[in-house]
Amino acid sequence: MYRYSRADLLRILRLTARQLSAWEKAELVAAAESYSFFDLLQIKKVQDLCARKVRPAVIRQSLEAMQRAAGMENPLLEAGSFSAGHRVAFRHAGRVLEPIAGQFMFDFDPAQRVVTSTPIDRAGLEPVPRDVSELFARGIALEEDPNHQSQAIAAYQRVLQLDPEHAAAHINLGTLYYNRQEYGLAEEHYRRAIEIDPRYALAYFDLGNVLDETGRVVEAIHTYHAALQLAPTYADAHYNLALAYEKVKEPRQALKHWRAYLKLDTVGPWAVHAHNQMQRILQFDTLKLVYKRKPD
Repeated sequence: MYRYSRADLLRILRLTARQLSAWEKAELVAAAESYSFFDLLQIKKVQDLCARKVRPAVIRQSLEAMQRAAGMENPLLEAGSFSAGHRVAFRHAGRVLEPIAGQFMFDFDPAQRVVTSTPIDRAGLEPVPRDVSELFARGIALEEDPNHQSQAIAAYQRVLQLDPEHAAAHINLGTLYYNRQEYGLAEEHYRRAIEIDPRYALAYFDLGNVLDETGRVVEAIHTYHAALQLAPTYADAHYNLALAYEKVKEPRQALKHWRAYLKLDTVGPWAVHAHNQMQRILQFDTLKLVYKRKPD
């Protein structure tokens, strides 16, 4: 794997040593003397967010909140990131989440994309080998463009040829197959990610979606619960679990998770739907009680 020195990083990203040290103190960047292309990509995202007036402390809080909400290990590299005012929003699974407030948002204009709008300048650098880190980063970049999904799949497949234990690549590859309705392949990769890292909440959530989509709702319920055991504030898992409980006609269990979801997402279309479902269940239960008491 080709490594860049600290001096290379400062030159490529046009950073000052003081800026880099400040991000290290803020725990946004790990202190090191050499960096992979993967590291450069992450630091570039931090740089772009700071350029958009997002404070380092807020970036760190957003990353921690996204880890809790979506079961991710490294949100800057596993999801698209954006500035949302003076905060950070992440695109994940076709939705945009501002994780500190726990609010889903409308999608942003593509011009606001971090990194893809200002790519790393490689002019004058030695050719970078096709190592795992670069290939994984390339796959993420390709996923951002709907016209490059096949290339993204090829990039992740190459990652797994080089490193079969790369859990995040299994997850991302599974999601690409899921979006193409190739559920068998998606399930295979999600299950493999869980075998590699049993504490990967996102893998359980995504597997639950495949199980639900293919009619195995009871299995999906168990899998969503596994995701929530690892990440209790995983809003999407509460939402999908509530839907699954409604499918198996367990409205009171669904009600519990609609309520949990609304504590994490108070505005937006999904919050409105969750609130409506909750009110419908409460009204139905009230009518049942009245009906039972009527003969008396």
